[in-house]
Amino acid sequence: MPLILGKILVGAFVGILIGMSGMGGGVALLPILIFGLGVPAITAVGSAAAFNAFTKISASWVHWRNKTVNWPLVIALAAGSLPGTLLGALLLGHMRSVYGSEVNTILRTFIGILLVCIPAFLLIQGRVEKFFKIRKRPPNELFPAIVAIGLVAGFLVGVSSVGSGSVIMALLLTFVQCSPVVLVASDITHAVALTGFASLLDWRLGMVDMSLVLPLLIGSIPGSYLGVKLSRVLPGQSLRLVLYLTLIVCGARMLWT
Repeated sequence: MPLILGKILVGAFVGILIGMSGMGGGVALLPILIFGLGVPAITAVGSAAAFNAFTKISASWVHWRNKTVNWPLVIALAAGSLPGTLLGALLLGHMRSVYGSEVNTILRTFIGILLVCIPAFLLIQGRVEKFFKIRKRPPNELFPAIVAIGLVAGFLVGVSSVGSGSVIMALLLTFVQCSPVVLVASDITHAVALTGFASLLDWRLGMVDMSLVLPLLIGSIPGSYLGVKLSRVLPGQSLRLVLYLTLIVCGARMLWT
């Protein structure tokens, strides 16, 4: 019972972080699963993917009802992300068959690199755009580039469950000229397909622990609601800064332990 309660509390905490900062569930959840609960990295990856898939469904439904989803953008992302996810999952399955339990060490290193690089890029994203004088263009002019973004993000999700939110949103905001509301809605809707496909592949590979996923989901529902409420009264930019720096520290710890 105490262990189940701990998982529910972790889900609530991650839900609060997602609600307050908008940071993707995989990025926020993985360090807690690996360090806090001692979950093997390969199980943490599969379970985080399943958690992400379920948590995105309600939000995507709301955006669909509000007609804020750009479906050509979603289709372009999926055209790259679904094959990328398959490649990532197949690579992960191959690595497990070759390296056995050592794959957890390899995954910890890879996830650590992502946890350092993704928040670091988000911290300097605005400066990068100004330095390179990036000209944003409408989605219909960037179909091949959007497919490529989906391919990269899908591969990352297939290997690590990280990328369905943070990586795609960062790249879309950098290159695509579109309303932020539409970008967020399209990213979340696409993430349902991406993380759903990834979690299905991970489940077939025996990497999803539903006894872990279900308590996390139970906690995340009230947690995300509370996080949204808190985001309206707390300084969002400061919260993101603290979260980014915390993730960088967690990533560095993964690399140096």
